[in-house]
Amino acid sequence: FLMECYENGILTKEITGGLDLHFGSDMDALELIHQIGEGRGFGKIAGLGIHRLKKLFIDEYHADAQFVNDIGMEVKGMEVSEYNSKDSLAQQGGYAMASKGPQHDEAWLIFMDQVKGQLPTFADKAEALSFFPLFRTWFSLMGLCKLPWNDSEPRDNRDQYTGLEAARIPEHVDNYLLLYKGVTGHVLDLDGLLAQSKRVYDFQRLFNLRMGQGTRKDDWMPYRGMGPVTEEEYLSRQERYDKQLVEAVKVDITGMSLQQKMAALREYRESQYRQLQDAVYARRGWDADGVPTLETVKAEGMDFPELADLIEKHTHKA
Repeated sequence: FLMECYENGILTKEITGGLDLHFGSDMDALELIHQIGEGRGFGKIAGLGIHRLKKLFIDEYHADAQFVNDIGMEVKGMEVSEYNSKDSLAQQGGYAMASKGPQHDEAWLIFMDQVKGQLPTFADKAEALSFFPLFRTWFSLMGLCKLPWNDSEPRDNRDQYTGLEAARIPEHVDNYLLLYKGVTGHVLDLDGLLAQSKRVYDFQRLFNLRMGQGTRKDDWMPYRGMGPVTEEEYLSRQERYDKQLVEAVKVDITGMSLQQKMAALREYRESQYRQLQDAVYARRGWDADGVPTLETVKAEGMDFPELADLIEKHTHKA
């Protein structure tokens, strides 16, 4: 992020204290890492993180706000895990809609979506973005590791199940239910497991809301995570992007300039993401702004006065 800002003239040697942050400046980059760790020089500024740096660069250095927000890969203050989500709408949602920010702990869906094609519809993606965050949250609630669940699978799993059901690995889900029974003495089915997790997940969302980051705008993915920000990015995969414009967007690209094609692609991809938000929020029992509804929390036995007031205030405000 800092190097790209330097390349685009947002940062200068005067600002960086003499550091040359062009791409490839390995020794200066290493020096900056030490400065960040030691809290000295430009490292004191760099150590603020992308969320705060974006505002600083816009307010103090007069950077172009759209460009900085497009390339600043953070959501909810957390910087994005290193998967390229441009061509996986489900992974974009898995990142940006995650409670604590864009990491793949809640919903690592890029393989299912992009490689295996198991999530072709918005409904499929919404179902995945409901089930997997809840199931993975349950591991944390129980103090269990997820690796025995999905980093291996029974040899016949893909023969017995297809699509999203295969990705759930039902035999391993059953093993966790048996483990729960063995430890607690209580019988728990999958619906009960998900209900346990859903109460916590929705409470986390409302806690985020109380802290000012629990609405639709806070689930937005920076455009670099959706599509090409710069001309170089578009040209590096021009054949793929042109094909999507023709086949998915249904536009005649004959005679279109590069800037026109980039604008059309951006409009399409951002529209797709907004539709995904709509589908996911509906599946989760949240309103159009991404807030759990009063009906949802009542059904979960969580209509405490504090939560009800928070929801009602937000609904009235919206």
